[in-house]
Amino acid sequence: MSSKKDAERPEQRKTSFSRRGFIRGVGIGGALGTGLLEREATAAPAAGKIVGPGPVAISLTINGKTQNLNVEPRVTLLDAMRNQLDLTGAKRVCDRGVCGSCTVLMDGKTVYACNVLAIDAQGRKIETIEGLAEPGKLHPISAAFWNNDAQQCGYCTPGFVMAAKGLLDEMPNPTLDQVKHGLAGNICRCGTYMGLRKAVLEAARSPRQQGGKNG
Repeated sequence: MSSKKDAERPEQRKTSFSRRGFIRGVGIGGALGTGLLEREATAAPAAGKIVGPGPVAISLTINGKTQNLNVEPRVTLLDAMRNQLDLTGAKRVCDRGVCGSCTVLMDGKTVYACNVLAIDAQGRKIETIEGLAEPGKLHPISAAFWNNDAQQCGYCTPGFVMAAKGLLDEMPNPTLDQVKHGLAGNICRCGTYMGLRKAVLEAARSPRQQGGKNG
């Protein structure tokens, strides 16, 4: 004599979820080609141009000069400048885009050179502290840093100078609050923030600085 439990089993087998049926339904490589995995593959973007992993030839425009060099695609702009071009003003400190010691200008905007791949900087106008002034003559920003004791160990100073130039090029007459905001991406471990801010305000009043972005 069949029990009530036995009587329910055929119906349960017909309506219950079947793992085999699910796999057949989604059709991994099925005849209709409408499986989940196949739809994902179809939506994937086409592969881009692959370069490397060995050194590739690139050309950088730094301080108005064309620099040709060979770098691996993984090399940052900072390391390319320091290790191959002897442009050591930008410092390698955190290497995480946090401290701002490697700040340079790229197309007039401040960037962390440790966060930019050298290969991606091609075709961009790059400015570093080495190209800021004529030999033997301080740029107004550098002079203002000197006048206001805006440096102690000096390790972060090049990054702050370039951050200040980027700010003043965009905003020639900033307020103190705007200076604080403009330098917020840079860290001074010696704590010379008061001098730094005063230096930027002094540089803003310099006739040479006010003469234009290239001053």
